Amino acid sequence: MLEKTGVPTKEELKRFIPSKKRRCEGPYAMIECFEEIPCDPCYAACPFKAVKEFVNINDLPEIDFDRCTGCGLCVSECPGLAIFLIDETVGNNQASISMPYEFQPLPEKGESVLAVDREGNIVGEVIVDEVKISGRKAKTPMVTILVPLNQVMDIRHFYLKRLNERR
Repeated sequence: MLEKTGVPTKEELKRFIPSKKRRCEGPYAMIECFEEIPCDPCYAACPFKAVKEFVNINDLPEIDFDRCTGCGLCVSECPGLAIFLIDETVGNNQASISMPYEFQPLPEKGESVLAVDREGNIVGEVIVDEVKISGRKAKTPMVTILVPLNQVMDIRHFYLKRLNERR
């Protein structure tokens, strides 16, 4: 399905999702990279060697979830914006998703935004929990949103309501 639509199916995503046990232990990186291209900044960014070494520079990245601490350094270093930091242990039936955000204006902490799935469909309103500039080289802003726990594997970006309302 990915080759036809550009959007992975739940089946295609399974290989990227850690075990249920690991998902309950705190934040983890989820790399949704499907392109076999010469790229390895995620490997170089990880101080814990959780991103496995590439045999070939064109290999798809893999994470050793036993080594991943959820530090998020790989997220802002990915030029393909394909890495998300997920924390399903937030509580109150919520999870957090941290993602690179390369648009202006930046959202503000506490702002209500429109969450979208991988196809760009609006799935609800969520709150921005944090906005920070991170990364050793890229300096890509990282935005963390609080999402319903049952949608943590579906939501992958957001729109600013204040810009959407102007249309």
